[in-house]
Order: sequence, then C-alpha cells, then structure tokens
Amino acid sequence: MEPEFSVKLARSGRVIPVYPHQSVLEALQDDGVLIPTSCHQGVCGTCLTTVLEGEPAHWDLFLTPQEQEANDRFLPCCSRSNSALLVLDL
Repeated sequence: MEPEFSVKLARSGRVIPVYPHQSVLEALQDDGVLIPTSCHQGVCGTCLTTVLEGEPAHWDLFLTPQEQEANDRFLPCCSRSNSALLVLDL
C-alpha cells in the first residue's frame, strides 16, 4: 500500500509515511514519536503542532477559520495533508 502523504520531522530530518487508514498522530506514534494528546477528535487542541512547510487539510474543530487559513499549525490527531509532504516542528 502506498502512503497518502509523508511528514518530515524538522529537528531530526526523519520522514514518516502516513497511510490512508491512519492519522498523522498514529503514524508518528507507530514510529516512536510521542506528542501530548487527549481527545483524538480535533476538539481539545492538546496535540496542536507547528507546520513549517506544506498545506495541512484541517479536519479539526479547535482552530478558527482564520487560524486554519494561516496553515502554520494543525492537529495531527485528525487532520491530513493537501500536499505530498508536511514539515513539522518536531
């Protein structure tokens, strides 16, 4: 199965594939990257992560429309990517 997109961890340079059946959070956890989480539904904002490059597909209810348009943060528990690569500040 081909990944839908990938995330790159800016601090280590690691690139992690994200498959259609998993969230970004699940892909990160499967690769040993742990970030704080709570609701896993995009409501609480606990997993809010800075996006350095790429265009997130916001599926959350936490960020305002204006914050979503900025494309500089997203919630990896539920959001996806509109670009082939998201570079995260992790």
